[in-house]
Amino acid sequence: MQDKFTFKYAIIRIVPKVEREEFFNIGVIVFCKRKKFLDIKYTINETKLKAFSSDVKIELLNDYLKAWKLVCEGGLSSGKIGQLELSERFGWLTASRSTIIQSSKTYSGLESDPNKALEEIFKSYVL
Repeated sequence: MQDKFTFKYAIIRIVPKVEREEFFNIGVIVFCKRKKFLDIKYTINETKLKAFSSDVKIELLNDYLKAWKLVCEGGLSSGKIGQLELSERFGWLTASRSTIIQSSKTYSGLESDPNKALEEIFKSYVL
């Protein structure tokens, strides 16, 4: 039997009108320190976004989420935040925000493969 590792995750949400506090889930961030894993998976349902607000530009949201993906990957193209340790990057990505893109509080789980956890959580909470 393979060893299971503790991982943390948060659900990424779109909050089109922050003052109304309405949101819908668009993605997941998973962090596993022991496996040196930090990744994000997301998709924006354009029909649902338009139902919430016609003012929000999907291209702009995708640009911001691509930046979040770069932070997960690290490297020079991800800026100063992407140079931080994985746990610090996860903390930055999941910090409380009052913007259109927010994350839930963090949760924990056990899995031998953090990528599998990412896929399963994405299917459960986003699709």
